Amino acid sequence: MSKPKDRPDFLHRLQTKWQLKSIFQVIMVLLVFACTGFTILFIKAPILDFFGVEKGGFWNTLLYLLLVLPLYQIFLLVYGFLFGQFNFFWEKEKQIFRRIGGMFSKKK
Repeated sequence: MSKPKDRPDFLHRLQTKWQLKSIFQVIMVLLVFACTGFTILFIKAPILDFFGVEKGGFWNTLLYLLLVLPLYQIFLLVYGFLFGQFNFFWEKEKQIFRRIGGMFSKKK
């Protein structure tokens, strides 16, 4: 079964959504996400073990939110820099901080 010719493929849709200049850049961004995910996968357990936290439960979730998620954001920037996509990920980080800040600002 072939796909319709007028519908862009997955990589072209990501290129449009993320406003990237080339398919190569899309692939580099996906590679950054993959490397970051694998890094977090390998460091999450030792971090939680260091604090003596059992898998599952409140403390595991709390430490994950307070330590591992911020590390994920840092690794995104590090790998983004290494793969030449720092500006893309820095802009995404700023969007995240604006959204978080908006949750705590008073609305009139």
